[in-house]
Amino acid sequence: MGFWDGKKVLVTGGAGFIGSHVVDVLRRRGVKDEQITIPRSATHDLRLMENCLEVTRGQDIVIHLAARVGGIGYNMENPATLFYDNLMMSAQLMEAARINGVQKFVGVGTACSYPKYTPVPFKEEDLWNGYPEETNAPYGLAKRMMIVQAQAYRAQYGFNAVTVIPFNAFGPRDNFDPRSSHVIPALIRKAFLEDVLVVWGDGSPSRSFVYVEDIAEGIVLAAERLETGEPVNIGTEEETTIRRAVELIVKHTGFKGEVVYDTTKPNGQPRRSASIARARELIGYEPKWAFEEGLIKTIEYYREHREEIEAAIAAGATRR
Repeated sequence: MGFWDGKKVLVTGGAGFIGSHVVDVLRRRGVKDEQITIPRSATHDLRLMENCLEVTRGQDIVIHLAARVGGIGYNMENPATLFYDNLMMSAQLMEAARINGVQKFVGVGTACSYPKYTPVPFKEEDLWNGYPEETNAPYGLAKRMMIVQAQAYRAQYGFNAVTVIPFNAFGPRDNFDPRSSHVIPALIRKAFLEDVLVVWGDGSPSRSFVYVEDIAEGIVLAAERLETGEPVNIGTEEETTIRRAVELIVKHTGFKGEVVYDTTKPNGQPRRSASIARARELIGYEPKWAFEEGLIKTIEYYREHREEIEAAIAAGATRR
């Protein structure tokens, strides 16, 4: 228990995809439910300062996962919303945490903050060496500002703010809504429901697909052990192309239809692979799940929960 003994923990986004797995890790650490606060957007819109002040009051640790997110299509349709909402949430929540004397603030960023042409594997020191890939730049830059804020607050106020940069998370409880989902859940759903599996782009881009339990463990380790303002990647050194991901999804779903690569759609960032040397050194992070193993678990999850997932999508009630 140690670190978490008696601490009050605020997990924004704790009812969402990654956040719910972070809460699971906390519970496995022995953190009791009464120690954990999970604000919901319906009652606490974190774009408003008064709500940020309310939810951070009396908390010891803040893990900030709440975000407006989506795949390439969602980013292209909603660049202003993604920039504004993510910037306002993180900026005001960190300020509220400082005002209320929170002991530690863990900000969760995104690999979309990296420049479009970052040397592979992505190292944290390359973060500022260029503009992000255009389709998700507003979102990525809003999240970059959280890193700047954390460093500025540490320098001026001595506020213990740290940031982690998770790479492409996937796994059970992911968002399968085609209006806003990322590539893995979107393709899994298509493989079950459609005769033609249409893939955006030519399949050549690569990603550091990280099983969500590894991401959640890395975030909790950062809360426990990270004591620097420098951002830390939470990813995997396994680099997987979209084409390879499609092949494995076809294999493990039993999809028998046609696969079509729609090259009129954008590829997104050409390559994405994480250096996790800093995470190993500073927090003892080591991913445990290979991509194919995690993919099988994710496909099983959709298969088992398909009816409720589709009902939620139809009702417009999926989590983002």
